[in-house]
Amino acid sequence: MKNHVFTKKRGISTVLTTVIILVASVVLGSGVVLYGTSLFQTVAQEESIEVSGIEVWVNATDAAGDAWGAAGVRNDGDQNLSVDTITIKGQTIPFSNWYVDTDQTRVSIANWQSNYIHTGTSGAGTIMKDSAEVTTACTTPDATTLEIDFDAGASNPDDTLETLCLQQVSGPVGLNPGDRAIIYFQVPVGKITTLDSGATSTLKIFADKAGAPQSTIIQNP
Repeated sequence: MKNHVFTKKRGISTVLTTVIILVASVVLGSGVVLYGTSLFQTVAQEESIEVSGIEVWVNATDAAGDAWGAAGVRNDGDQNLSVDTITIKGQTIPFSNWYVDTDQTRVSIANWQSNYIHTGTSGAGTIMKDSAEVTTACTTPDATTLEIDFDAGASNPDDTLETLCLQQVSGPVGLNPGDRAIIYFQVPVGKITTLDSGATSTLKIFADKAGAPQSTIIQNP
């Protein structure tokens, strides 16, 4: 009769098991921390715009409805964004009706915080001066340029505010974090008439989802 020799199989030692558990815990913990940090950074980065100085004017002598508006926009978030929508009374203003200056020297804080002005009725009864009256202070004064001087006619002899050179655009207006822009826009004819003078209207300026409706009183200068 054969004698059977039984051998004891060795398992993982207690020390090795403990080390494996500790290493696994560290790896899992690091993963959770990295995921949480990434999630926090994603949430912390926000798109936000500040809109100021809204003005809307309707021509007092044009019953058909010739109206313009103006607003200052600032990217006060921490991501690059593009201003892509302006609507008033439910009417979207096409990009071809936007005139924008984003030069941070001309769009100084003082200019950005100024009371936006129009240049009076001139040319074909329009509330803004036509291309023939855009002066040479802008580099390329033509039909795609509007020049606005907030110091015009002011008693300040130093003319401290930079003259704006607003260029007609064909698409969204990009702004880096902290950048400012001043936008003048022509409302499609007939959407706002002299009958709307003195009424409160809602203007919406958005950069993707950033923005909020703003109320303004339509002026009849």
